[in-house]
Amino acid sequence: MKEKIKRIAIVLNVILLAAVYFLYHSHALSKLDNLLADFNMEATADHVENPNIIVVTIDEPSIEALGQFPWPRDVYAQLLANLNQEGNMPKAIAFDVIFSEPSNDPDSDMAFAEALSTYPNVILPVVGNMGDVFSTSVAKRDELIKPSSVLKPYELFGDLVQQAHINKVSSPDGVIRQTWLKLQGPDGEVIPSLAYKAAEMAGADLSRYDDMTDPKKNDEPVAKNTITIDYQLETDDFTTFSFVDVLNGTAQTDRFKDAVVFIGFTAVGLSSDGGQDTGVSPIEKGFKLVYAHANIANQLMTGIYVSYSPDWAEMLLALLLFALFLWLPWRVKNVYSFLIFVAVALGVLYGQYAVYDAATFRIDIVYGLLAMVLAYLANVSLKSYLDSVQKSFVTRQFGRYISPDLVKQIVEKDIDIELGGDLKLITILFLDIRGFTPLSEKLTPPELVDTLNTMFNMITETTLKNEGTIDKFIGDAAMILFNAPLNVEEHERMAVKTAYEIQQGMNKIRDDILEKYGCEVNVGIGIHTGNVVVGNIGSYLRVDYTAIGDNVNIAARIESQTKKGQVHVSEQVYEKTKAFFRFDEGEDRMFKGKSHPIKVYEVLGIIE
Repeated sequence: MKEKIKRIAIVLNVILLAAVYFLYHSHALSKLDNLLADFNMEATADHVENPNIIVVTIDEPSIEALGQFPWPRDVYAQLLANLNQEGNMPKAIAFDVIFSEPSNDPDSDMAFAEALSTYPNVILPVVGNMGDVFSTSVAKRDELIKPSSVLKPYELFGDLVQQAHINKVSSPDGVIRQTWLKLQGPDGEVIPSLAYKAAEMAGADLSRYDDMTDPKKNDEPVAKNTITIDYQLETDDFTTFSFVDVLNGTAQTDRFKDAVVFIGFTAVGLSSDGGQDTGVSPIEKGFKLVYAHANIANQLMTGIYVSYSPDWAEMLLALLLFALFLWLPWRVKNVYSFLIFVAVALGVLYGQYAVYDAATFRIDIVYGLLAMVLAYLANVSLKSYLDSVQKSFVTRQFGRYISPDLVKQIVEKDIDIELGGDLKLITILFLDIRGFTPLSEKLTPPELVDTLNTMFNMITETTLKNEGTIDKFIGDAAMILFNAPLNVEEHERMAVKTAYEIQQGMNKIRDDILEKYGCEVNVGIGIHTGNVVVGNIGSYLRVDYTAIGDNVNIAARIESQTKKGQVHVSEQVYEKTKAFFRFDEGEDRMFKGKSHPIKVYEVLGIIE
């Protein structure tokens, strides 16, 4: 059975490891990985305001004051004038508002164009049309995204400003976790993102983003493309002014000096591209997308870059965790393996969090945790099943003959119980009830059985208490082993102690039988120590744990020459126990089948 379970374990573990490998390469659990990464980002966000980033919002108060959107373009001309007051000019003014078509008021358009020509710090948005292929906007790592077409600012404005794209990158679950730093238009023109261009105009060192390598590609250089957004700020963490307050000159103008100003929608129902200008970030639900640009700019200006562990490291982690929990359940108790499992899982979770917190380094541990969970559950289940089968077998085989503690030890120590035997030094005790024949003639069958059970119960309890193994009861006799199947320290002394206590226990039983039935019964006991073959001997239809060999016969011969109430031991037993018991001087005796005499000693008492 044990070998069969081992074969099943090998096959099952190979299948589970292959399943983990397949799931890893199919990215089947990427959602869980993203959720864990989102937690790390939310937990490590510092929420420290960047004074060099300002958000101007087209909000409900502005709509109420200026009327229904869209507004005349000369409104923006006045806004630019108020933002660019002498001595307080921003480094960049980035519009998250699309101006791709002329308005119905050419004079208003011209006023805006004149303002754009006056102030060189303005960025207007470009939108790449991704078509059906990129409808889900899944970011790529190894090439620039190439939209099928590009929606640019109205040509009256386009040549007067910096241009940058405002395409959002949403994960399949709708969370905005990444951004395309650059797109490549159909004409080959490289178009930076709004945040990238704003950070560049603010003087940020963007070289690390231009020279990125991809850990997933063995650190090969990659095109200037995708980064994971490190959200450090929520909406309330940014300095925000209402559009109408800036327009009316009531905003604190000195805050705009050398800053990056983002202008975007927060009013309900308005957006830069006609859709919904609301998204979900790892640290904030339902935030306005202008704050995504602000977060990206904050990241670029502070030089933060979210790094990823390479594939080989993540697979190695999964393999090591799988190997650990393939091995551990078979080596320790289930309760200890469970505690270690919990400790390792918590350690891995905390470890990846600590690494992210310290170095903004993201380790995908989901597949590692999956590997250890599968390995642990599979192997602890198989081990538990094997333990159950083993315990059931041992209990059936030994439960009636040895103490429950010894049965427990056999199971816990995983001792093989197989058909066959081993040569082992043990002590054999033979016991025979004297006076049984005349007693059986006087008693009815029920009375005889009851009397025998009384004697054998006392013998059994005494034997198990002294770590002996009851090999068999044969009519009115018994064969008891010490030091088998488990090792017993001082097994010779334990055998003699058992014999002495059995004789003491027989005193009351003998008196009761004499009084009740008028017959006297006694016990004769012979003990010998020697090498015998012990094990499960028999056939697969019936197997008994027993001992065979010449030394078993010697113990039986010694018992056969005892008189009522006597305990005789061989010289081998005497030498090992003479410090604990009183013996007579001993005498040499000849036994059937032996060519030389064997010296036998009678136990007289215990040395106090």
